[in-house]
Amino acid sequence: MPARSTYSVPQRILHWLMAILIFFNLLFPDGMNAWRRLVRHGQIPTPADISNANIHAYAGIAILLLAIVRLGLRLVSDVPALPDGQPVFLHYIASITHFLLYVLIFAMPLSGITGYYFGIDTAAFVHGGPIKTLLWIVVVLHIFGALVQHFYFKSDVLRRMTMG
Repeated sequence: MPARSTYSVPQRILHWLMAILIFFNLLFPDGMNAWRRLVRHGQIPTPADISNANIHAYAGIAILLLAIVRLGLRLVSDVPALPDGQPVFLHYIASITHFLLYVLIFAMPLSGITGYYFGIDTAAFVHGGPIKTLLWIVVVLHIFGALVQHFYFKSDVLRRMTMG
């Protein structure tokens, strides 16, 4: 059976829905940060503070659940073959980047849940520090790689995850 030429519609929907939620939580962590600052200083958060923190938490939980569905779908669905005519090292970089994305997409909400709901400060620190920084780096590399594939190598990699 020949490899697919594009990702399925559910795969594309999951990809972009997760991307939106990830960017939302990376760009707007203020509610969670305010809640954490209040709790650390022994102050009582207002209902609005708790609601704002919960928006961040619920988006993170949604990312985790969508990641589980996405990984399951990836394990049972075909994916497009790697593009031809490119240096082999690019395939390795893409594989490593995708592996790191999956690891971080799971690590980020799990560490956030552990920090927020179980009050483990080390998990909260790792969530908002090293994991967040690594996730930004890998997301930027992922986007840069897709743009290089599209504009420099003229491959259909970007189209596969957008229009199909």
